[in-house]
Amino acid sequence: MLGPATARVEPGGQDTGSGMMTRLWTSIAGAACLLACAPQIAVDAPQTGNLSGEAIQMSGEGPPPGPDGTCWAHDLIPAVYETTTEQSLVTSERRDAAGNVVSPASYRSVSRLRILQDRRDIWFTAPCPEQVTPGFLATLQRALKARGYYKDDLTGVMDDATAEALRKYQAHNGLDSPLLSRAAAQQLGVLTTALIAE
Repeated sequence: MLGPATARVEPGGQDTGSGMMTRLWTSIAGAACLLACAPQIAVDAPQTGNLSGEAIQMSGEGPPPGPDGTCWAHDLIPAVYETTTEQSLVTSERRDAAGNVVSPASYRSVSRLRILQDRRDIWFTAPCPEQVTPGFLATLQRALKARGYYKDDLTGVMDDATAEALRKYQAHNGLDSPLLSRAAAQQLGVLTTALIAE
């Protein structure tokens, strides 16, 4: 029996001892050095951001002025109301000389409606109709599905499930609309961003 530091060569010329282990550790160390020297490529998480700045609130006719070829989406954001209900005293309770309640107090409910946010007429840039193909919509559904907003099959159709998933995604990012904004399409990776030449 050979000790741990000795090497034995088989009849075929194969080294089965420490020489093989030395080559293995040298290979591992070399690979580690190469990985440490390799350029690091940063991989960013999927883009999200505040879409609330995309909405342009306008009264009157639209769309807002913009560069030629800009496509716009128009949406009405309904007003948000809050109803509060309070109990108002109608008659006080009456007691006899011994302190027993002869007639209990009576109350009536008074409800008040309060506007938390007025109705808004908004415009925002959107993909142009010729860009919104079945392939484009399937890619949109896939992007929403990857982020957990869309649960159905990929159909390439802007159906109710797709519109609701899109609304939830955009609302989470500050634009509560089921209509696709250009900024959301870019964030989702469905629409490319034009590079500005310097």
